[in-house]
Amino acid sequence: MQVVVLGAGTVGRTIATMLCQDRHDVTVVDRNPELIQQLNSTLDVRGLTGEAAQASILFQAGVAGADICLAVTGVDEVNLVAASMAKAMGSRRSVARVYAPIFRDYSTFDYRRHFRIDRLLSLEHLAAVELARAIRRSEVSVVEYLVRSEVEMQEILIAKKMPAVGTPLRHLRLPRGVRISSIYRDGKYFIAGAEDAVALGDRITLVGTPEDLDTVKDLFDVHVPKLGVVIAGGGETGYQLAQILERRQCTVVLLESSHERCRFLAAHLEYTTVIHADARQRSVLEEERVGDADVFVACTGDDEDNIIACVEAIDLGAKRALAIVGRPDYANVVSKLGIERVVSPREVLARQVRSFLNRGVIVSRTPLAEKSGIAVLEIEVPEGARATETILAKVDLPPQSLVAAVVREGYAWVPGADDRLAPGDTAVILTHDSAVDQLVELFSADHQ
Repeated sequence: MQVVVLGAGTVGRTIATMLCQDRHDVTVVDRNPELIQQLNSTLDVRGLTGEAAQASILFQAGVAGADICLAVTGVDEVNLVAASMAKAMGSRRSVARVYAPIFRDYSTFDYRRHFRIDRLLSLEHLAAVELARAIRRSEVSVVEYLVRSEVEMQEILIAKKMPAVGTPLRHLRLPRGVRISSIYRDGKYFIAGAEDAVALGDRITLVGTPEDLDTVKDLFDVHVPKLGVVIAGGGETGYQLAQILERRQCTVVLLESSHERCRFLAAHLEYTTVIHADARQRSVLEEERVGDADVFVACTGDDEDNIIACVEAIDLGAKRALAIVGRPDYANVVSKLGIERVVSPREVLARQVRSFLNRGVIVSRTPLAEKSGIAVLEIEVPEGARATETILAKVDLPPQSLVAAVVREGYAWVPGADDRLAPGDTAVILTHDSAVDQLVELFSADHQ
């Protein structure tokens, strides 16, 4: 595929290296000639020196014929403008990296729609979501990646006999905005149909709004014990992780060494206890009773500090420890220190970028879980697609396929059987890998 990467900093180099390894045709743009020279001497890329948000540079980079343009410079505003220009100049997809949370706060302004960008990516948010999945020990990918925080997936275990067990799904009378999307049974995932029934020992995946999902858990007699989580570091990753966890049956304590940052965190986190403390000191961890925590998460801005803090927390009695670690050469070290999981923002970003490398109507493709055989597709619905000709109940979806969510004009919801897709919608579809080509045909504009 033809890929243009705007920015040759740490993130841009990581993406360019991955794309070269996957044998894509890559052009990298950066204003720093030394960075471009380094890339040209180490990678099989076309390097171009210039400003990412200048039309002449984008034209020289070939965005008009690019399959995707990734704007990942260190300046949010440059990324937004450059990705928007690339899209307008002909790039099939455009993605912008942003750091400031305001650009992803759709309650104030939808920057993505305004600039006509396919996706806004935040390394810090992606890392926070990955940590949250690890804390909840969920293998299922989060639909929040695709449709913001309005719709998400939650995986629950059917651990005991209850009225819902053995009852066909169509008789469960789930709320309109909730669907059972998949079932994991006997080592295999499959898409749940109306005649399927939940069995004891199943792991089922629910799709819906967080509020509706909480009410459905009573039907399955699921009572998730509250986890005590201590987060070391109140930067963007720690802040966004606290935001995710404080709404999900967790008691969260956040340790931050900057007094000014503590004031910000306390003002923006409703249910998190913010403490002005330096988590790098063992005496502080002892004083804040980190040893009583169910989970300790180190996400300061320093790999070594994170590793040491986790080792200290484990030694004090914390049941589990997770950390943000960027350097890949530390992987062998941390596995020997009792740290349950390390998350590398660059690796998470690389996986996310790979999900965008698709042709046709597919915006992104992500596995539901590792080796599940089920993909979560984000599909752009064009004018003239067969899928728009009737209500969902009558759409000729391939077997083992389910429309899990729809995004229309910035609003996301779980559709019912009588809903109808419209051109311009984005459909989030769970499907077996073998059915992807059939779905592409169903959603293509040129089906006639």
